[in-house]
Amino acid sequence: MTTIEAQHLDIDEWSVATVSVDDYLTRIGQSEPATPSVAALHALHEAHVRTIPFENIDVLLGSHPGLGLREIQHKLVGRNRGGYCYEHALLFAAVLERLGFTVSRNMARVQPQRPGPYSHMMLLVWFDEGAYLADVGFGAGVPHPMPLRDGAEVDQYGIPHRLSHDGAFWYLQKWTSEGWESLHAFQPIPSRAVDYEVAHHHTSTHPNSPFVGKPVVMRPEREATRKLLGDELVVEHASGEVERTPVPGHELGKRLRELDVELTERELSALRAKLGV
Repeated sequence: MTTIEAQHLDIDEWSVATVSVDDYLTRIGQSEPATPSVAALHALHEAHVRTIPFENIDVLLGSHPGLGLREIQHKLVGRNRGGYCYEHALLFAAVLERLGFTVSRNMARVQPQRPGPYSHMMLLVWFDEGAYLADVGFGAGVPHPMPLRDGAEVDQYGIPHRLSHDGAFWYLQKWTSEGWESLHAFQPIPSRAVDYEVAHHHTSTHPNSPFVGKPVVMRPEREATRKLLGDELVVEHASGEVERTPVPGHELGKRLRELDVELTERELSALRAKLGV
């Protein structure tokens, strides 16, 4: 796929002009790069993942504002909240395009060894020398972009990840005690906005979705990844060590704030009611 092919989608389809680049850069603590470059992509990508949490609270409460870029920007930038893959990727793609990068929006099948839908949104960012996977919304597991080259390995905060090409598909994989595990599979075929509307509807409403039954909040650090999963605080270290701490209802707001998710009192009350705590 050439950079020209990557640009074939109408930018107006994504409402890119509505994003405030200055507000976004302030949110992630970065300055505007002089020109689009691989180095600039690395800086923006890591700052985004480290600053904006992955979280599903609105999905869990049935109050998600939708995938309009204005709504996403208000939530992730204006309210200092987080979101899940569609929100992260749509915002990041719009900012990159405003900064002059060439971006294609794509879909991936999570856990490709199991049957399931294409439900994850990731990006490919194109340069003259090739493309990079930009996956700011894959939980908190991919702080660095990855070159789209077969066998390319990148250390993601102590855990080796690689891209593997097999036939028509690319596989994002991570190293585990049992070898390479495929996290998702994708083809470099750009998607349309309606594809994400359909996927978002399924992911935010289907009873089998992992995001409709319990809180899923993730924050990466170089030493470990902290997660609120249901009523447990889970700390996963790069060494493989996992710590689990129960979170009683009266500590829920405090734990969320520690993960940089600040809810209103109304949202927090609704969440406690949803969880029965």
